Amino acid sequence: MDSETLLKTLKHAPIEPNQRSLAQQLGFSIGKTNYILKALIEKGLLKAERFAHSDNKLNYRYALTPQGIQERIRLTEKFIQRKKQEYEQLTQELKALKSDKESKGSKT
Repeated sequence: MDSETLLKTLKHAPIEPNQRSLAQQLGFSIGKTNYILKALIEKGLLKAERFAHSDNKLNYRYALTPQGIQERIRLTEKFIQRKKQEYEQLTQELKALKSDKESKGSKT
């Protein structure tokens, strides 16, 4: 779940997100953020590039790979499907409540 959260955050992150800014946005420690970033890089979902024009060559920017973009799309589709199911369930519950109210109203 934390990897999913980080992928979502990267989608909406500033152009040059770094570990510190990502950790702050997510409410994670820098160590946890680093651990998740490394796992996403190993999976091929993310790439880290050194800043070309940075005074501090230890700075990296993180970008989704084509595989990472596909994973992000898959996660979004999964989220939408879950929300559709929740909506359908709520619609059915609302119909049942209305039906129950109408049947009780006709008995009084």
